Amino acid sequence: MEITGKNVKKELLQLRDEKYQKFSSALLPGTDNMIGVRLPLLRKLAKQIVEKDWETYLSTADDEYFEEVMLQGIVIGLVDVSLEQRFSLIAAFLPKIDNWSICDSFITGLKFTKQHKKEVWQFLRPYFRSDQTYEIRFGVVMINAYFVECDYIDEAFAVFDAISHDDYYVKMAVAWAISSFFVDDPDKTMNYLHDSQLDTFTFNKALQKITESRRVDAGTKKMIRSLKRTP
Repeated sequence: MEITGKNVKKELLQLRDEKYQKFSSALLPGTDNMIGVRLPLLRKLAKQIVEKDWETYLSTADDEYFEEVMLQGIVIGLVDVSLEQRFSLIAAFLPKIDNWSICDSFITGLKFTKQHKKEVWQFLRPYFRSDQTYEIRFGVVMINAYFVECDYIDEAFAVFDAISHDDYYVKMAVAWAISSFFVDDPDKTMNYLHDSQLDTFTFNKALQKITESRRVDAGTKKMIRSLKRTP
């Protein structure tokens, strides 16, 4: 098969699973462009594309279906390219993200970050200040995935305080990241919670996420619940 967007679309349509399509669509309200292809099959197809001709694929890929966009993200995570080229591919891909599933799955594949944290942090800075929902979520979930450590905790908290976007998926990403920092460094995160500039919704959701963690003891959870703000 020639690796073009048109041919890959045909392949995706042949992999359709109607039961999975209904299940997945229910998890993403408002997403009505799912074919219904399971993630392991997308990953297998992405590996084939990378082995053959990923550049032609990415240059001809369509964005009609959820899986077409998801597949592009997986390919970008797999290709062996320079850091500069990968940043270029990521920047071109981000405007295509319009739901949390593609955003977070894409981030899972960006494991090159572990070897290039300083460079990736600098790359992320403009996205922290974006006014676009999924650009901000991308930046925040990247922090949660790769930067929950002492070297970045102060900068991360400053990022969270500066975010003023009202979208639910932005606020939940921030809350999730804060809960991860709490598990990693409870004392410093507690100090942050006392002094943070977080809005009430995000603050309370961060507390909720902390209390849902199995790595936080019962006594600490009780204390965290006592911090809840009244809306």
